[in-house]
Amino acid sequence: MKVAIVCDWLVVYAGAERVIEQLLNIYPQANLFCVVDFLPEEQRGFLQDKKSTTTFVQKLPLARKKYRSYLPLMPLAIEQLDVTDYDLVISSSTCVAKGIITGPNQVHISYTHSPVRYAWDLTHQYLRESGLSKGIKGWLAKLILHYIRLWDYRTANGVDAFVANSHFIARRIKKVYGRDAKVIYPPVDVISYEFCEEKENYYITASRLVPYKKVKLIVDAFNQMPDKKLIVIGDGPDFAKTKAVAGKNIIMMGYQPFDVLKEKMQHAKAFVFAAEEDFGITPVEAQACGTPVIAYGRGGALETVKGVGRCESPTGVFFDAQTVEGICDAVRSFEIYSAEIKPETCRKNAEQFSIENFSEHMKFFIEEKVKEFKI
Repeated sequence: MKVAIVCDWLVVYAGAERVIEQLLNIYPQANLFCVVDFLPEEQRGFLQDKKSTTTFVQKLPLARKKYRSYLPLMPLAIEQLDVTDYDLVISSSTCVAKGIITGPNQVHISYTHSPVRYAWDLTHQYLRESGLSKGIKGWLAKLILHYIRLWDYRTANGVDAFVANSHFIARRIKKVYGRDAKVIYPPVDVISYEFCEEKENYYITASRLVPYKKVKLIVDAFNQMPDKKLIVIGDGPDFAKTKAVAGKNIIMMGYQPFDVLKEKMQHAKAFVFAAEEDFGITPVEAQACGTPVIAYGRGGALETVKGVGRCESPTGVFFDAQTVEGICDAVRSFEIYSAEIKPETCRKNAEQFSIENFSEHMKFFIEEKVKEFKI
């Protein structure tokens, strides 16, 4: 059986790339396709030395740094990739990968991290944050997103089976495409995050510092709690302005190597997470360390964290509003109920999201679909 694995782009080793890594472990004979591949040589080990087939976007001016600016061309680009010789096509899609063209004698399974976020329910947030909510550029952006929506909906018909990375995304797939999706949680390397029961008197958050991650909101909240120490790990466009407002109780560490991140995560009294994520890997990594989570009660966090008062054997506390007050109240609530949250319970909860579970469930699902379509 000839297998093709299709993804949107390869530029950094992150959550979506971990899915590609495990798919390649399941199907080492597979060939790899994507819109652009600018992955640094030192990060390519997980691809098993495979060279990817890319599109014309790869050679466009400034594509290495501005590849996202070519979004209007990506539907056309992905359709130019020729996978007609393959029996099984697996797309890992957050943008256009699921739009790969396949025929009736091929099985196309799409592992969907999300329908195109900025074209559907996050459209207005994207336009506001990009300064494109009005004016000529705004109207042009809205026109392009309208076209993307039409294309994205149409190409859903080319997918034989959808897999969602959470029930939250399965609901989004149903709403956008009218299709059911099997939920298989993405692989989290829980083995690398060793359990640690000894905690110190500080909180931690770790993330790329971009607006939707809400790291500045967490910093603003801890500015209101000067008696509580916060460590922030991560870099990004918002780093400078976040550091500028951070109080003396907040340590902005910037990017840190894995060993430092893990050590700080292991010894923190709790991990603070304020984003609405499709799944959210870092709260699971924190729990793998035996560290409780204080999380915004929307999106994937509702599936990876067990909240005090909502579940038996809790692993964290939720807040219901992305506000300074919401985070402050949740931190205070955590300190009241922290005795109910056991580090070993956090670790046990994280283990259900292991690499082994992902690979086992994904392989079984694909094999069943291949039998169903008699390939």
